[in-house]
Amino acid sequence: MSKNVSLSNVVDNETRAGWLPLIIVMLCQIQLSFNAFNVSITGITQDLNIPATSVGTALTTGTFAMASFILLGAKLGAKIGIRRAFQIGVLVPALAALIIALARNGTMLFVAQAFSGASVALSAPALTVLIAANYKGRQQAQAIGFLASAIPLAQVISLIIAGYLATTVGWRWSFVLLAVLGALNFALSWRLKPIAPQRDLVIDWRGALLSSVTVLLISIGFSFLNTWGPLLATSNAPFTLLGLSPVPFLLVLAVIFAQAFLSWTRRRMAENKPVVFSLKVLDTPQERATVACMALMLFVGTGTSFLLPLYMQVVQGMTGIATSFSIIPYTLSIFIANTLVVRLYDRFSPSQIARVGFVVVAAALTLLAFAIRNEWSQPVVVLGLITLGLAQGCIVALVFNTLLSASPKELAGDVGAWRGLTHNISGSVGIAVSTAIAVALLGGMLQREAVASPVISQEVIDQVNFDNVNFLTNGQVEQALGGTSATADEVAKAVAINEVARLRSLKMTLLLLAGMSLLAIIPAGHMPGFQSGDLPVGYQPPEPPRTVKRAPKPAKSR
Repeated sequence: MSKNVSLSNVVDNETRAGWLPLIIVMLCQIQLSFNAFNVSITGITQDLNIPATSVGTALTTGTFAMASFILLGAKLGAKIGIRRAFQIGVLVPALAALIIALARNGTMLFVAQAFSGASVALSAPALTVLIAANYKGRQQAQAIGFLASAIPLAQVISLIIAGYLATTVGWRWSFVLLAVLGALNFALSWRLKPIAPQRDLVIDWRGALLSSVTVLLISIGFSFLNTWGPLLATSNAPFTLLGLSPVPFLLVLAVIFAQAFLSWTRRRMAENKPVVFSLKVLDTPQERATVACMALMLFVGTGTSFLLPLYMQVVQGMTGIATSFSIIPYTLSIFIANTLVVRLYDRFSPSQIARVGFVVVAAALTLLAFAIRNEWSQPVVVLGLITLGLAQGCIVALVFNTLLSASPKELAGDVGAWRGLTHNISGSVGIAVSTAIAVALLGGMLQREAVASPVISQEVIDQVNFDNVNFLTNGQVEQALGGTSATADEVAKAVAINEVARLRSLKMTLLLLAGMSLLAIIPAGHMPGFQSGDLPVGYQPPEPPRTVKRAPKPAKSR
């Protein structure tokens, strides 16, 4: 690595480029991050006559496909041409959205999402390379911030528009709108600067297979952590081995395949052969610290963004559209911070910004944990959401920019792929682990309070499976106990216990996430500074093996 310098010292002698390429890139990121499923679950389940879990499975199918192939997608994009990869990555999801809008059964959802996710693996790494090709110096850093801000912006737009359409004209129109946006992006893509394809680029197919299997095993294992059980199998597990859940076996297999991938990649790099992902991105302690900060922030942020809607819908009984509007201050704060954090680069080092940011995240989560009650409009809760969003947005944009600046110059595509992979894996793990913790706390408190209550009999307790509890509304609790021998007084007491337990479990989970944010201060202290120069475009061929000339042996004395 070259000597670290402040971004303010980067000299940008080039003429400032127009913002049209950035607008196109942001529109693409909005298309890829637009989530119409969350607020359309009721309509989809009724129209297609499928359970809500099938909708969630269709959504995760796309995520798995994207995460599994994104490392390969970076290399394929460079080989076929970045603009062509971008076009495939916006056109196929547009067609998939149209198929979903016309769907008549759940199978069409699964197939469309699988093809959409696989194509996104091409376009996601291409976004970083397009910014590198069109912007230089400080303008490049600003463009990276705007790219990061497109994700929360898409979340705000999808919450408002998809929520409105789902409650008025129907859920299918959200996907029609998404298809139109994809067609617009495809038309605008011809305005992008063409980047010559690297047709001679050799792809490491064995490494691609090993990485895809590893990511797929990790994604499935953590996504079904709560459904199948973290260790002991639940009744929902597809199979068991001596009562154990499939999850630990999947994660052990993931570790085995990950070790095989690392060994294979190291060997090919030692032989100066092409690899599907260069480990030089993670070559130094500073770069590994930056990746750790990125993963921890995405873990905490995604887990929190899942728990907050859960709190609003289950604890407060909000509708989907009401939840959408209530979460807007949080997502808007992330968007604003993503776009404005570049202004701090001249005054503070990345390490300083990251450490302060994680402290603020922990403080905001602690504030929310102590502030939330059974009403959402408290000013202190809104303040906590805004503070959390601002700190989270600063860190997400910062670590992405820092990793790009610190990595070797020929690896912009790999960094873009790693960013997408980290985003998906950390997000999936964050949701799964946060949910598992909250549910475990909920189950323990429910069982303890039920046993301690003089109102609820042991007979009723024996009829309840505390190993398979979940967050339920008061009406769902009453319905669940309707099939037992519980009296009216016992049902009322159970509802009261559930109200207290579900709120306390959410509070405790938020506190645990705050603790994880404080732990992130350690790697944040090892983050590198910014490097001079701009992001490169394309991949450099591997260096030829170096021949070491040995000095002649001295003649033996007679």
